[in-house]
Amino acid sequence: MLNKTIAIIGAGNMGTALIRGILNAKLTSAKKITASGTRIEKLEKLATEYGINITVDNKEAAKHADIVILCIKTSVIRKVLDEMHKVLHKNQFVISIAAGVTTASMEKIIGRNIPVARCMPNIASTVGLGSTAISFGKHVHATHHDIAIKIFEAVGEVVTVGEQHLDAVTGLSGSGPAYIYMVIEALIDGGVKMGLPRDISTKLAVQTVLGSATLVKQSNVHPAILRDQVTTPGGTTINAIHELESHGLRSMLIDAVATATIRSRELSELINK
Repeated sequence: MLNKTIAIIGAGNMGTALIRGILNAKLTSAKKITASGTRIEKLEKLATEYGINITVDNKEAAKHADIVILCIKTSVIRKVLDEMHKVLHKNQFVISIAAGVTTASMEKIIGRNIPVARCMPNIASTVGLGSTAISFGKHVHATHHDIAIKIFEAVGEVVTVGEQHLDAVTGLSGSGPAYIYMVIEALIDGGVKMGLPRDISTKLAVQTVLGSATLVKQSNVHPAILRDQVTTPGGTTINAIHELESHGLRSMLIDAVATATIRSRELSELINK
């Protein structure tokens, strides 16, 4: 248990997911969490559902918090930090999920030696199955590492990386759900093409992807080995694999990750000028 006061700045989907995860993991009590946002009706719903404190004043939320989590869009993070920086102090820990905004940029805007972490979670965090990569600024200590990891483990898996790798993380796990949704959609349509009712095809496709990913995770066996276990000589699977290989499925996915990484790097350079 962290037993810290936490301010969630931005009570959107990711902010709500973190509130739910933190409380489910019993990292702190509801009375020690304050969420801020612009939509009072959304905040009131959160207060009713989770018993947390709410405010439309970001400074008020951050002022007395041990941990300040910025669950806001990249386009507004400078404005929000400019608004709050006078109430932030060195005994706090600031965590941001704003894509592309470096720890150095945040430290510069805040203007004092405050520990800062930059996180890249993905959309699956909203169902507790997220992938989050965390990088740390120059003023953090081991306790800050532990705090950030515990918070994001409450909504999924966590890795720590050097900040130079966060663009690749964006290209892989940040954008990755979109690639998988396209795969699922294509599998569903394949089943429909071959005569399956759409609801049955959807159920089978979704469970196939979920089960396959779970098997890789739990078995710790390389995907190529697991693939070979369902590929019999002259059977249906090897013929299907040949078709996928002839159309360059693996190359396309590798290129997708690379393309998204390069674009993330370009956007990051623009943001941090």
